[in-house]
Amino acid sequence: MKTQNPTRVLLLVEQANPAWQSVPLVGWSHYEALAKQTKAHLVTHIRNRDDILKTGLKEGSEFTAIDSEAIAKPVWKFGTLLRGGAGKGWTTLQAVGAISYYYFEYLAWKQFKAKLIAKEFDLVHRITPVSPTIPSPMAKWCHSIGIPFVLGPLNGGLPWPKEFPSLATQEREWLVPFRNLYRKLPYQRSTQKLTSAVIVGSRDQWDDWQKGPNQNLFYIPENGIDPGRFANPVRKVATKPIKILFVGRMVPYKAGDILIEAIQQPLRVGDVTLTMVGDGPHRPTLEKLVADLSLTQAVTFVDSVPHTEIASYFQDSDLFGFPSLREFGGAVVIEAMAQGSVPIVVDYGGPPEFVTPQTGVKIPLGNRDSIVAALRAAVQRFVDNPSSLEPMSQAAQADMQARLTWDAKVKLDLAIYDWLLGRGDKPSFTPPP
Repeated sequence: MKTQNPTRVLLLVEQANPAWQSVPLVGWSHYEALAKQTKAHLVTHIRNRDDILKTGLKEGSEFTAIDSEAIAKPVWKFGTLLRGGAGKGWTTLQAVGAISYYYFEYLAWKQFKAKLIAKEFDLVHRITPVSPTIPSPMAKWCHSIGIPFVLGPLNGGLPWPKEFPSLATQEREWLVPFRNLYRKLPYQRSTQKLTSAVIVGSRDQWDDWQKGPNQNLFYIPENGIDPGRFANPVRKVATKPIKILFVGRMVPYKAGDILIEAIQQPLRVGDVTLTMVGDGPHRPTLEKLVADLSLTQAVTFVDSVPHTEIASYFQDSDLFGFPSLREFGGAVVIEAMAQGSVPIVVDYGGPPEFVTPQTGVKIPLGNRDSIVAALRAAVQRFVDNPSSLEPMSQAAQADMQARLTWDAKVKLDLAIYDWLLGRGDKPSFTPPP
């Protein structure tokens, strides 16, 4: 329920789609939770229009679809050619995407400038894109008329782990050596200096922004949980065979091959089973590895599952094996934990920021052999003592449902809004140690 005088916020969510996954779903979920507590007007790309209309949202009064396709469409085609294959070259897509995003914000400013000058909105908040490399001209424009501008959550830019020097090449990330050139993009300096509040979604981004001129920083994880899709389930006591689940795009850096190699012995003797959900260019390699190791009876491959149906896979698993080597946000990890699937993650990037010794296992980042050995040992501990999974499962559920539902996260947004509008003290939201 909205407060008596809800904040009037113009939300720039270029990627917001209730029917898609990844960033578009995150953008939509963030908007939806904010709309319960504020008087929010959603500004998004026209590609999302039809799916948003199906939710009952009224175009014009509740949301606006910006048609920037004159530039966005050819830019996307160009980026697709440069990326070097489906599921790879994401840095390339982000780089060329900055071009079309300038145009999106220009059209949004052109449409809402008069209303902003007339103070029909209290503030502007850009939620997507989450990439920290894409500047926001709106920061400067809002500053010029005295409207607070909020940016974030920002996430991304995590360095490729030096322990795996060929990984960036495998992912066709040929722009990585030139990434810091984004600091020379138009409006980058004004975005850094004139943004009223910067929300960062990871410790890596926190550390990076602390080096800059803007110290109005707030840590709020990028991803959240929709209780309607990820309700608190009743967990069973784990017994052998322990059910291990992997969910994600099957690309080299997700390290599905490391998971298979690490648990091949318990798979072979029937102590565990493995279900791998997802598609991608690395899947044939993983399937061949399973066949070569004679593990086909213990490993099941499942095509990508709609987001509305994935919760049942988490509920049916005991362990969530996710040794991804370079993960920004790790939405899939918090969704697994919300369903009581105990995570095993590599201690690098976003996922370990959610995992504690009471709720999961963090494998130290090292070379391939060290990760395989640590992952093997972690799984074997649960094989030897399956009952130890139950308290961790319950703790993981409780933690995620308490602090990472979208409604819980939006309370943090509102505290920042209140501070900017002179209705409260400056909050202190910092990343975990």
